[in-house]
Amino acid sequence: MKTMNHINNQTIYQIAIQSPLRRLFDYLPPEDMVDASCEKILQPGVRVFVPFGKREIIGIVVGNSKKTSISISRLKHIRSAIDSESLIPEYLFDLYIWAADYYHNPIGDSLFQSIPRLLRKGKKLPSIEIQHWALTKLGMELPIVNLSSSPRKKYIISWLRENGPATKKEVKEKLISPSILKELTKKKLIMLKSSLISSHEIKQKNILAEKPQKLYPQQQNALKSIDLKNFHAYLLFGETGSGKTEVYLQAIEKVVSLKKQALVLIPEINLTPQTLSRFENRFNVKIAVLHSKLTNNERAIAWNMARIGKASIILGTRSAIFTPLKSPGIIIIDEEHDGSYKQQEGYRYSARDLAVIRAQKESIPIILGSATPSMESLNNCKENRYTKLILSRRPETSCRPVWLPINIRKSKLINGFSQELIDSIKKVLLEGNQALIFLNRRGFSPTLSCYDCGWISNCPNCEARLTVHKKPNRLLCHHCEYTVQVPMTCPSCDSSELEFIGQGTERIEGVLQSLFTNIQVLRIDRDTTRNKAAMQDVLSIVHSGDPCILIGTQMLAKGHHFPDVTLVAILDADGGLFSPDFRAPERMGQLITQVAGRSGRGNKPGSVIIQSNYCDHPFISSLIFEDYQNFINEIAKERHLSNLPPYGHMALIRAESTDNEAAINFLRYCRRMAENILPPSTIISYLGPLPASMGRKSGRFRHIFSIICKDRKKIQEVLTKLCKKVEISPLTKRIKWSIDVDPQDIS
Repeated sequence: MKTMNHINNQTIYQIAIQSPLRRLFDYLPPEDMVDASCEKILQPGVRVFVPFGKREIIGIVVGNSKKTSISISRLKHIRSAIDSESLIPEYLFDLYIWAADYYHNPIGDSLFQSIPRLLRKGKKLPSIEIQHWALTKLGMELPIVNLSSSPRKKYIISWLRENGPATKKEVKEKLISPSILKELTKKKLIMLKSSLISSHEIKQKNILAEKPQKLYPQQQNALKSIDLKNFHAYLLFGETGSGKTEVYLQAIEKVVSLKKQALVLIPEINLTPQTLSRFENRFNVKIAVLHSKLTNNERAIAWNMARIGKASIILGTRSAIFTPLKSPGIIIIDEEHDGSYKQQEGYRYSARDLAVIRAQKESIPIILGSATPSMESLNNCKENRYTKLILSRRPETSCRPVWLPINIRKSKLINGFSQELIDSIKKVLLEGNQALIFLNRRGFSPTLSCYDCGWISNCPNCEARLTVHKKPNRLLCHHCEYTVQVPMTCPSCDSSELEFIGQGTERIEGVLQSLFTNIQVLRIDRDTTRNKAAMQDVLSIVHSGDPCILIGTQMLAKGHHFPDVTLVAILDADGGLFSPDFRAPERMGQLITQVAGRSGRGNKPGSVIIQSNYCDHPFISSLIFEDYQNFINEIAKERHLSNLPPYGHMALIRAESTDNEAAINFLRYCRRMAENILPPSTIISYLGPLPASMGRKSGRFRHIFSIICKDRKKIQEVLTKLCKKVEISPLTKRIKWSIDVDPQDIS
């Protein structure tokens, strides 16, 4: 056992560094602070430069003490402090530490993942500037008649003289083209100036840019129920199109009017443009946006604007939960059920769950909104930890869609389409409306096979098949990105009898183009929206209202409002019925319900067609003939019997290696250690090691070991003790391992 060395009048700092090591490192103060009489204590959260081996790296102060387990002679001095004070509020830094502990992730990695990349590199925060178009001295003095023959040029000069410098956004709203601005700049009549944002530039006389919509009674009751002065979690359970966003907007209005900030999380980056547009149309306040597609500088500026209170609304994806706010007022998690809120690699935190803990620390309300709430949130309502606010209907302007199941075992399919579905699409288009066809499988075909010898296009690196893509013509693994040209003949027997098995969105696009030659067929999936503007271009066509057919994957399932879509067709509804992942049926039901909700959102009635081989399956029939709550009740019966979440708690230990036996032996060791810590009982059970659902990925064998426990504290106790044993085991040298607490995916 290590003895603690006490140092008189000397502060020892515990420093976190960005590494896989689950420990802190002791350092002496910077040498220019050694004099105890004038030593300035470095606050937790301050970034520092420290020597580490032969390198100088960045660390973060976590705490300090007067004792250390390291020999004094071996301790090194902190080289210098980067920050004069912590950039992160104490309560939020405490949350960072708590999350690292709860998710059993290395503390240094957790802390560095919680701050912008620019800060991880030791850089200072960039200044917060705003760019204005302003008149030069010549532009101010030259008579208007001498300026130009162009009315638009005269207009912008006159407008700037009357109103003073204008932001890029304000000039754009005046419909002034970039070419006009370029010409005026060239003539030295105007110039682009940068200046620090000040309070008067982001605070308007009226925080609203447009009048709020009138709420119907259920919306009014939901809004009145939200206590803005205290912590409480509210589950806003409203069917698609029921007006959840309007409740968010009016709750934010109340918060901003109190000079507080709202943090709004959305599950995916592609939902940012439409959500931001909705917020900008409603509010005259600064909105900071945070997601991974921003540059390091852009992200750091947005983060800092939130931190110092220059942004009233912060809109972001998962990692925005770590953003500091000067005056927190409310947190909103839209589509709270979405699996994207759980990080699946590295630091496996849940932004949704951390948001609830954060709101509690900040004593503010949190709204978790969804048409298809997670079983965890519904159970929290049942246990009175959350309050359920129900929006059970759509506003008077829209109608609930009619559901129609089609048993494809009894129907002849034409390239994946039943005749009933084809006829329904024709009818919708003739009425001048739009149809949305949903298939959660991109590419042309999921499998290429040889009719003669049975060869199948498997990935050489993964336990998966190569997907056929036509544009460009290639076979692609969607897991490791391995790609190869589509062969002309079978690689095994040289036969030319190769066949495409199954449908992907690319193939469906071709089928519909041949069936409806005079109608635009638009496809939205990862392949067609790699270009930043591609998705917006497609959505602008849809929003024009012209008859068209929209094909998409789960990218279209949430958040989008298509008022002219009156038919949604789900080509294959059976994906989650027989999966080994216990969450698969829940995800299937959420996806089907969310996609179906794109139909009939305007003032036109809508319909939903579901093609299934198992229309009489209790999960499918409860979705079609009852509602989402009844569907969840069916799933809950199975979960309850097995103590699976939300009725128990779960953790996975994953191992992967190029050596299959090494991964298995490591997890066998983990199981032995765990059973020694807390033997199996009615409270806790252990399962595995078992192969992951994809047993090999990117050339590495993958296995999992599961721990299921009724008591959250007990499972945390096991994981804490297990980590200490595992870290010193030589078995870790040949494998990559990780802990996943509250896993959303057991693949």
